[in-house]
Amino acid sequence: MFAFIRTALVLLYFVLVAILGIFVCIFRPFNPDNSRICGRLFSWGAIKLLGITLLIEGEEQLDAFEPGIVVANHQSNFDLFVHGAVIPAYTATIGKKSLKYLPFFGQVYWLAGNILIDRSNSKKSIDMMSQITDAIKNHGTSIWVFVEGTRNRGKGLLPFKKGAFHMAVQTQSPIYPICASTYAGRLQLGKWHSGVVLIKVLAPISTAGVGDENVPTLVDETQNMMADEIHQLDRRVAAMTA
Repeated sequence: MFAFIRTALVLLYFVLVAILGIFVCIFRPFNPDNSRICGRLFSWGAIKLLGITLLIEGEEQLDAFEPGIVVANHQSNFDLFVHGAVIPAYTATIGKKSLKYLPFFGQVYWLAGNILIDRSNSKKSIDMMSQITDAIKNHGTSIWVFVEGTRNRGKGLLPFKKGAFHMAVQTQSPIYPICASTYAGRLQLGKWHSGVVLIKVLAPISTAGVGDENVPTLVDETQNMMADEIHQLDRRVAAMTA
């Protein structure tokens, strides 16, 4: 029963923040910093309502943040609340075009300046990639990508998509890996303290001098590094909660 009440409160909070976010974004539509503001709002209350202890490491990496590609692991719909706490300034995310039609959230997501891609239309996707490249190189906007492409549901990293890495190489922009410990399927929402989640912002990966022919190696190295880091974070969470 407690888990049901908690989930209902989080859903209510989600709708209220989405409505608030719509009003905020109406006065500054498509501002590249809207995603950070909305992400913080979604995260702030939801984490408390969910009973999660959220610990963040490596935030200093964001202090000297330059435009680049942020790659993060994707576990569940709660990622909005977990990763929302560390979205860097002037960062847009990439999502499916269908998100635009979700009540409340879709509208704030669009107005926040995030990038909606029609994956069924290759020409439009290519045109959008061109716009993304321009945003990074000429407008100082970073791009956040859940690099697995879909939720892994806490069962380990799925193979990384190469699109984010091609963007980084083509713009010669750094890659910023952000890892969250495994929480999907492990939170105990029926308890007052449902669990601990560790987030770590890793050191940026330079793509200076890297060409498209090196992308497969870059993908493998990044995935292995993030998998190792998530494993370490999981071990630390286990020790904290033992």
